[in-house]
Amino acid sequence: MGKGVVGILVVLLLLVLVFFGQYVSVRNTLVSKNEAVKAAWSQVDIVLQRRADLIPNLVETVKGYAQQEQTVFGDIAKARSALLSAGTPQEKIAANGQLDAALGRLLVIVENYPQLKSNENFLRLQDELAGTENRIAVERRRYNDLLQDYNTYIQQFPHNLFAEWAGFKPNEAYFAASKGSREVPKVNFSSPGTVPQPAPQPAPVH
Repeated sequence: MGKGVVGILVVLLLLVLVFFGQYVSVRNTLVSKNEAVKAAWSQVDIVLQRRADLIPNLVETVKGYAQQEQTVFGDIAKARSALLSAGTPQEKIAANGQLDAALGRLLVIVENYPQLKSNENFLRLQDELAGTENRIAVERRRYNDLLQDYNTYIQQFPHNLFAEWAGFKPNEAYFAASKGSREVPKVNFSSPGTVPQPAPQPAPVH
């Protein structure tokens, strides 16, 4: 075997080693980023479960004052059941949007019952729910940031080639704030039980 052939084989071997090393590096990075996305979603799932656990007590408290609002109660129960039975992030995100909308309608109903707004149990549950909503927003933002980082990396060249060979694909399960949650009214509990009084009328002129 001539020196030229040996030289070519050495160069080819070096290229293969470099290529394989880069593939392993990209694959390990993809594994790390994908696991970070999964861990972030797990935290989102925990706070969604926390909110789902609060809802039955909240609904039962409202029922004590608004038995006739069965349509809204049914919508909340259906959305909550869909959330708890969902298997994938996409399914849970969709079910969460339905639950956001139903809860928004429930808070509108609350405005019609001043005595309910002064109920201590309702106020406590409402505060717990508000805290959980804030936590959902924090975990949702963290999850979306990590998911965007993963998707950006996987679509860059030559990462996209290595990702395809390693079986990794872009993940489009972003958790955007649902239309229903954006439209939830800001309910004011600063003056519980206060019924708006009509404006004073001017005295008649004789």
